[in-house]
Amino acid sequence: MSDATPTPTAAPDRPAALPAQSPPVDPAETAVASDKAAARGRLSWWRGENGDGVKRNLGLIGVLAALILVGAVTKPDLYDDPTWVWNNVLAILQLASVVGVVTVGMTFVIIGGGIDLSVGAIVALAGVWCTTVATQSYGAGGMIFAAIVVGICVGLVNGVLISYGRLVPFIATLAMLVAARGLAASISNKQTQVSTSTFINDIAARKVLGIPILVYILGAVVLAGWILLNRTTFGRRTIAVGGNPEAARLAGINVRRHTMLLYALSGLCCGIAAIMLTSQATSAQAAMANLYELDAIAAAIIGGTLLSGGRGTIVGSLLGVIIFATITNLFAINGLSIEAQNMVKGGIIVAAVLVQQFQFKSLTRLLARNRLTTTT
Repeated sequence: MSDATPTPTAAPDRPAALPAQSPPVDPAETAVASDKAAARGRLSWWRGENGDGVKRNLGLIGVLAALILVGAVTKPDLYDDPTWVWNNVLAILQLASVVGVVTVGMTFVIIGGGIDLSVGAIVALAGVWCTTVATQSYGAGGMIFAAIVVGICVGLVNGVLISYGRLVPFIATLAMLVAARGLAASISNKQTQVSTSTFINDIAARKVLGIPILVYILGAVVLAGWILLNRTTFGRRTIAVGGNPEAARLAGINVRRHTMLLYALSGLCCGIAAIMLTSQATSAQAAMANLYELDAIAAAIIGGTLLSGGRGTIVGSLLGVIIFATITNLFAINGLSIEAQNMVKGGIIVAAVLVQQFQFKSLTRLLARNRLTTTT
């Protein structure tokens, strides 16, 4: 009997596990899926947040078309003349140019979660300052420089009071409205100051290719504002600050500094508008640009800018300005009173805010349902 233990035999080699294979793909299904994805990509401009802006702008264009139709029905003899129609379109654009420039700055401020009630007073102060005898002695360049610097500086004061002084934007800009009007009246001694600069006065009178220079200035400011809002980091930060300041701060954005810059930008637009308005009137006074702040806020709201901040478009604000200018023109050619015009404007503002609230509440409920579905 042997004590030797048996030698273990080697286990047979097991075949390596084959990798899991996916089921065969039908080329027809792949083609259909690709077509659907391409269709979704093509329609992305119509769906989602971008689609909301496009639909809103198309709606504003529809309102403009309806106003033109009303004018054609009430004054067919005027609208039958193509020359008059073209000149009337240019008159509307020129009427909208100054308020349009102010509205661009106001749109940035509102998207950033603020409000600026002092824009009309800043325009008046910049206009009075640039038409003083001392400033006009430096020529057109000195007048333009003074208006822009005054606008930016007053805007910075607003921004500092709101960002670092922790004042509510409504209170800070309301105080600036009163102070700027008072300073303008003090500088001008409550008198109208006549502009003696031929270059400044000719800005409103000259045309290039049949279009007033004021319209070109409006177009340049709108284009610059659109690029700044939609194609730069500054614009993305503005939307972030207005949508959720605390989240923007946690993301590394200097919310205070950015808010200050937004009000400085609004002041810059006011300085440009002051030159344009001074050119139209060939003079400046402390009472100029009266209620421009209400016109700018109303145009921004009509254009889809959310009063609570975080959403808005430059194109929509421009269309809002043009709609109000068209209403003013329509009432003028029909000989209707300014009081009736203001009542119509007030009704449009209320309707726009109600529509905004309805859309915002619907979007909030939709997001809440989506979160609930995801968690369950």
